[in-house]
Amino acid sequence: MCGICGIIDFKGLPVKEARITTMMSKMKHRGPDDEGTFIENNVALGFVRLSIIDLSPLGHQPMLSRDERYVLVYNGEIYNYLELKEELAKRGHRFVSKTDSEVLLAAYIEWGEGCLDKFNGMWAFAIYDREKRQLFCARDRYGVKPFYYYSDADRFIFASEIPPVLAVLDKKPGPNNQAVFDYLVFNRTDQTGETFFDGIKKLQHGHFAKIQTSSNRSVGIEVWPEQTRGVKLQRWYDLRNRVENSEGFSRPEEYRSLFSSAVGLRLRSDVPVGVCLSGGVDSSSIVSVLLRDYDRIDLNTFSAVYSNGESGDESEFINLFRSTLPWGGAALSNMFFITPTAETLALDLNNFLRAHAEPIPSTSPYAQFKVMELAKKNVVVTLDGQGADEELAGYHYFFGFLFKDLLSRLQLMKLILESGGYLVKHRSIYGLKSFAYFLLPKLTRSRLRVSEKGYILPEFADAHVQDSVIAGELYGSGGLRDALLNHFEYKLEHLLKWEDRNSMWYSLEARVPFLDHRLVERTLASPIDMIINRGTTKYILREAMRGTLPDKIRTRKDKIGFGTPQDLWFRSKSLTSLTTGIVESESFRQRGIINSANARILLQKHLRGAADVSKEMWKWINLELWFRQFID
Repeated sequence: MCGICGIIDFKGLPVKEARITTMMSKMKHRGPDDEGTFIENNVALGFVRLSIIDLSPLGHQPMLSRDERYVLVYNGEIYNYLELKEELAKRGHRFVSKTDSEVLLAAYIEWGEGCLDKFNGMWAFAIYDREKRQLFCARDRYGVKPFYYYSDADRFIFASEIPPVLAVLDKKPGPNNQAVFDYLVFNRTDQTGETFFDGIKKLQHGHFAKIQTSSNRSVGIEVWPEQTRGVKLQRWYDLRNRVENSEGFSRPEEYRSLFSSAVGLRLRSDVPVGVCLSGGVDSSSIVSVLLRDYDRIDLNTFSAVYSNGESGDESEFINLFRSTLPWGGAALSNMFFITPTAETLALDLNNFLRAHAEPIPSTSPYAQFKVMELAKKNVVVTLDGQGADEELAGYHYFFGFLFKDLLSRLQLMKLILESGGYLVKHRSIYGLKSFAYFLLPKLTRSRLRVSEKGYILPEFADAHVQDSVIAGELYGSGGLRDALLNHFEYKLEHLLKWEDRNSMWYSLEARVPFLDHRLVERTLASPIDMIINRGTTKYILREAMRGTLPDKIRTRKDKIGFGTPQDLWFRSKSLTSLTTGIVESESFRQRGIINSANARILLQKHLRGAADVSKEMWKWINLELWFRQFID
């Protein structure tokens, strides 16, 4: 796990070393173990290393091919690198290190862009072909690893995080107000290739880019149309197409076998591995498989806990791993806990904002931030359950998509059975309210959400309400399978981004077994009743984990994750004072986004205990402090 960056000057001017080293310094937390640069005329590449596989100097980057034609900078892990290494060796490739980086480079030399289909892992990398003077950049299937870029007629700049790009721009970019709108109204970010910074984009998951670094026809370089500005983007992985051509699971045992394989692959490491354990079905399944299938009784786990009864506390479920497990396995002995508080949030706020560099719509990622701080003391690699909710319909509003699906197919009896099962098991009408909401026209969905907030200025809302991908594509999904696919396309990535920033801030690598592409494709190709069955979400996972996962966890109906008691936090003295100061500030009033008078009314309601407005209060704080630090 590392940080990568680069600059290409399209005018052919040499890149100064100071510019690339400045970029590297802004993300040194991603790679404290080593660093390197490659500079050749108008091309510069930078790299900071967090050593995970082959800790020797042979893993140094930028890495050159044996003939020195290709130069690689790479962030991520190719988990099946040993199998690929054996295949490449049979094709005549020789290796001097034990790194997956060298395997990746050889795979590109052997198969070109076709190498991407062979990788099982997470990655963002750039390979410079010195002969063709072209840069090839690629990102993994689901966007686990980040790749940001800025491009104009004069240059192409890329990095693993946004601050390194900002550091070498001549002028600070302005805010992307559509991103701000979706953040405030829908609590969503990262649903498109845009960022909160106007002009700074991200290479979309499952895409690659080819960048022409020179227009010199005399050396036989392909010349692209001027309007492309030297950059070509192309999708290389289409999940919807893959699912249509995949065979789904027919039995829970099949899922269990492949899930175990996905977890096992992610144990490949030359440094200690642990698990972020929330007490939910997903992370607990990872821990249980590691204990039962891989005998990892020395496993370290890391959890955020709160006082008994406080929102977000899952101690009751986490502590089940302290006793004998369902198959008689030994209990965990290396369990570590941390308790985030309103006071720690206030103290950590500047670092937390710096780590993410873009607004975040809830305090849940802060809980994960503290868990990573705890994990740093014991391991270098963590595993967690990210992606399972999108793959297995873990959020309760997925019932709304299921009901919409059944209605559109006129399967009225099944609709009655499923909605009845939901009501009985969950004693909630949230799924039915979601169902009604998803039946509304796109514009009505957006305007309803705006009115619910009660504090967004009408002129700001009117300027952006029509263009929301969230209201249109995500909430407009035709049914459950369509919704799951759209969650991978438009929703999952913000969770992956937050995990990347939280872990890398503490120089940790985070791995996500549920996003093994073999598992994702087969799960989403499975019959719908393998996903939701009579009011039970994640049905196939729960059935697959019978006898492995403690039943009290396996049959849980609630959904918490790394939650926080933010309702209470935002009645504390430190956060109340901070929120009040921001809402009453001149800069907050002058943004042209939020009606500060209405925000003050909502704030007072929260402080009196008349309403829980903590999520909105957090968004106001986060957004205003982001403006002050990165835009103003």
